[in-house]
Amino acid sequence: MSLFASLVERLADLLQPLFGTTAAAAAIVLFTALVRLLVLPLSRAAARGQRARTALQPRITELRRKHAKNPDRLQRAVLELHREEKVSPLSGCLPTLCQLPAFFLLYHLFSSTTIGGRTNELLTHRLFAAPLGGRWADALGDGGVFGGSGLVYAGLFAVVAAVAAFNYRRTKRMTAAGLVPPAGAADGERVPGLEAVGRVMPFLSFFTLVTVAVVPLAAALYMVTSTTWSTVERAVLYR
Repeated sequence: MSLFASLVERLADLLQPLFGTTAAAAAIVLFTALVRLLVLPLSRAAARGQRARTALQPRITELRRKHAKNPDRLQRAVLELHREEKVSPLSGCLPTLCQLPAFFLLYHLFSSTTIGGRTNELLTHRLFAAPLGGRWADALGDGGVFGGSGLVYAGLFAVVAAVAAFNYRRTKRMTAAGLVPPAGAADGERVPGLEAVGRVMPFLSFFTLVTVAVVPLAAALYMVTSTTWSTVERAVLYR
């Protein structure tokens, strides 16, 4: 943790001439960008995997018709098809999973009053009027929604809402165009138990609003930056 704190502090020192009192916040944005660049190869692989899985849907539907009375044989045939085409159903999860350690490091760093037995100086840094170690509840208690800290959160909420709305519309368009399987579909066939989950999926981006509201501002800034990056990245990779 001390090493990670030193990294953030050094990035903030480098950015101090450009960003002044918001240098630590700028360092978190830069750190997020570095993390996203590191997982970019995984994101590209996930995009290729999505296109490959979509292309396989007609063949999987044919396998379902062929082995309709033998579920075990169907499962083996689908797995064999995935192996032959070098398609992994889990590839889309890897970019998100690889980012979790960075998010939790930031969360812990800006939730701790001491680091390595010393006072955590990073908690003194701010994004404009809002302390990076504070939460939305703290902002509401210190000036309310339209106070200095409250307006910082209002800006973050506005960005997240705009990104979520864009993702929602994009997911709907891609599903309608057949670029992704329909909601509640698995291996080319609708599964009743998954349809409710499938209907919720386009709204998942809006849940980021809850995360931004309850985590320290530094972690919220990571989430907002990463979510926005993901939206741009997906628009490029999945076009």
